[in-house]
Amino acid sequence: MFPRLRRTPLALAAIAAVSTIGFTQVAAQAAAPAQQVEVIGTSPLSGLGVDRNLLPYASQTVRRGALDQAQGDHMTDYLARRMPGMQVNDIQGSPFQADLTYRGYRASGLLGASQGLSVYLDGVRINEPFGDVIHWDMVPEFALQSLTVLPGANPSFGLNTLGGAIVLETVDGRSAEGLRAELGFGSHGRKRAEVGLGQRHADGWHSYVGGTVFDENGWRDHSPGKQALVLARIGRSDGGTDWSVGVLGGSATLVGNGLLPSVTLDDGDAMPDMYAASRSAVFTHPDRTKNRLAQATFNFSQQLGAGSRLQALAYARNSRRDTVNGDGAEDFDPLQPDENASLNTTATRQSAWGAALSLARRSGAHQWQVGASVDASRVRYRQLEQEGSFDATRGVLAGDEDAELSASVTGKSLHLGLYATDTWQLAPGTHVTATLRANRSRVSNTLTTVDDDTGVLEDKPKESFTYTSLNPALGITQQVGTGLAVFANLARNTRVPTVIELGCADPDEPCRLPAGLQSDPYLKQVHATSLEAGLRWRPAPGQRLELALFRTDNRDDIVFGSVSATSQLGYFRNFPRTRHDGLDLAWEASAGAWSWQAAFSLLDATYQAADTLRMGERNIAVTPGMRMAGLPRQTVKLAVDWQAHAALSLGADVQSLSRRGVLGNEDGRIEDGADERVDLALPGYAVLNLRASWKPAPGWELFARVGNATDRRYASYGA
Repeated sequence: MFPRLRRTPLALAAIAAVSTIGFTQVAAQAAAPAQQVEVIGTSPLSGLGVDRNLLPYASQTVRRGALDQAQGDHMTDYLARRMPGMQVNDIQGSPFQADLTYRGYRASGLLGASQGLSVYLDGVRINEPFGDVIHWDMVPEFALQSLTVLPGANPSFGLNTLGGAIVLETVDGRSAEGLRAELGFGSHGRKRAEVGLGQRHADGWHSYVGGTVFDENGWRDHSPGKQALVLARIGRSDGGTDWSVGVLGGSATLVGNGLLPSVTLDDGDAMPDMYAASRSAVFTHPDRTKNRLAQATFNFSQQLGAGSRLQALAYARNSRRDTVNGDGAEDFDPLQPDENASLNTTATRQSAWGAALSLARRSGAHQWQVGASVDASRVRYRQLEQEGSFDATRGVLAGDEDAELSASVTGKSLHLGLYATDTWQLAPGTHVTATLRANRSRVSNTLTTVDDDTGVLEDKPKESFTYTSLNPALGITQQVGTGLAVFANLARNTRVPTVIELGCADPDEPCRLPAGLQSDPYLKQVHATSLEAGLRWRPAPGQRLELALFRTDNRDDIVFGSVSATSQLGYFRNFPRTRHDGLDLAWEASAGAWSWQAAFSLLDATYQAADTLRMGERNIAVTPGMRMAGLPRQTVKLAVDWQAHAALSLGADVQSLSRRGVLGNEDGRIEDGADERVDLALPGYAVLNLRASWKPAPGWELFARVGNATDRRYASYGA
C-alpha cells in the first residue's frame, strides 16, 4: 500500500552489475587490425575525406578494432564509457532505448524528447520523421566499420545538427573479408549471437551478409528484451567506379519500464518507497515497445580523374513502432491499486525516401565539396486508451470495453538542401574551412483529437508550414610548432519543429506529455550558433592530447511551457534562448604493452531567459542561468589496456560523474508555491569495469567483462 502522495521524487537505478563471457571466431585469413586513419568525411557523403588534423573542431573517430577491444555491451555503452562529452541517462533501463546526450544535446529513443543530434548510417539520416527519435535497436552494431562524432552546429550535416553529428559506417565484403562469429552470455539471462561473412569475388564483385540475435530477461522485473537484425550488401568495384546495394531489416521487442518512486514526502517527512525496498521493481507494467525496420540503400562513387570524386546515394526506409503502456488513470489512487488503471497503446507508421549527390575535388590549395540532398517522409500515428485494472504485480489488465481512439495524425515532410564546403591552405601550416548550406522544408499534417468539452473525435483542418534557412560556418587551424596546432570555428544550424511539437503548440488547447496532440499553430525553427576553440598536441611519440572549449546558443528553442503556475497542462512553444558551454579534454598514450586513455568534460547547460515551464509534475519559474536537469557538470573517464602476453590482454575503465539535478527540482522546490527549498540532486558516482581477452589459437578469442565490478549503487536519472 502507498501512503497518499504530495510530491514523489523519482529515481532510476542503473544496473548493479553485469558480467559477460563469450567467444569470437574469425577466419584465419582475416586482415590484421586496421591502423589509425586520420582522414574523415565532413558531410554525410564523405567525398575525398579531410585530414582531421586540418579541421577547426575536435572530431573523434573510432574504428572497428577499438570497438572490439573495449568490449562495450552496445554502441551507446561504448560512447558513454570512452568519449568525452558523452553520457547516457538510463531512463528506461533497456540497453537499446538509450537517452544519449553529447554536450547536453540528445539523440534519444524517447518520443517527445528535444533532439539535438543528427545520426547517419552509411549516408542515410536515421532520425525518424516523427519526433526525430533514434531507434538504437535498429542500428547494426555487429557490422560497424567506424564511428565518428563531429561537434557543433555543423551545417554540412543538415537539420537537427545543433550539438553535433554521429556518423556510422558499416563494413562490406572487402573491409570484413572472411567469417566472423561471436557468441556471448551474461547476467540476467542475457544471450547474444552475431555472425558475418564478407567475400571478394571475381571481376571486382564483393558481398557481405551478417546478423545478430539478442535476448535477455532484463535487470528489472517484467523487463525482457529481444532483438534480431540482418544486413546484406553486394557491390562491385571496377577501376574508378564503385557501387553497392544494401538491405537492412530488423525487429525488436523491448520492455523499458520507467522511473520508480524512491522517497515519499508527506508533510515534510521523507519515507523510503518502492526503490528502497527493491531497485529492480517497476511501478507499473507493461511498458513495451516493438520496432520493425526495412531499409534499402544504393551507394555510388565515381573517380573523375586525379583528385575528383562523384558520389550518389538513394534510399528507402520503412519503420513501424507499436507501444503498450500500463499506467495509472488520471484519477489514479495509490491506496486502491486494483482500480483506476489505463492501458495506453500507440501505433506509428513511417515511410521515408531520399537521394543525395556530391562532387569533391582537390585543386591546388583547395579541397572542396558541393552537394545536394532531398528527403521526404510520410507519417501515420494513432493513440488509443482503454480502461483496465491492476493485478497483484501491478500489471495492467485490459477491461471489458474496447480501446478508444484518443488522437491520431497523418503528416508529410519534404526537406531540400544545398551545401558547399572548402578547406583552403591559406599558407603553410594555416588552413581555413568554410561551409554554407541552404535548407527549405515543408511540413504538413492533419490531426484528429478528442474535444475536451464534448469528448467527441474531431478532425482538425490540414496545416502546412514552410521553413527556409541559410547556415554558414567558418573556421581556422594554425600549426604552431612541431606536433602542436590551434583551431577555432564558428557555425550556425537549424532544426525545424517535428509533428509531435506542432501537434501540441496551442495554449488554448494544451495537452499532457507525451500523449496529447492538439491543433498546431506555427512554431519557429530553432537556430543554434556554436563557437569552438582548442588545440591538438602530440607531446611525444605515442601520445596525443586534444582540448576544446565550446559554447552553443539556441534561439527559439522548443520547450514544453505551462499554461499557468498551477495547471498540469502545457504546450510546446519557442523559448528565447538556452546555452550549452564547457570544455572537453582527451588524452591518449601508448608505450610498449600498455595503452591509456583519459577524458575530462565540463558542461554548463542553462536557460537564458525567464519563463514558466512544465517539468515533470512541476511548474518551474525559470530564471536566466538556471541549470538544466539530468546533466552532470563534470565527467571523468579513464581506461587502461595491458597486453600481458601475445595471447592475453587485460583492461579496465572507470567513469566518474558529478551530481546532477532532478527534473522538477530546478528551482530547489518540491511543490509549486512552496517557500522551503530542498536539494534533490542525485549524488555523483564512479563505476569500474574490467575486461580480459585470451586468444588460444589463431582466429579464436575468449573474452570476459565485468560491469560495475565494485557493485556500486547509483542512480542516473531522477524526477
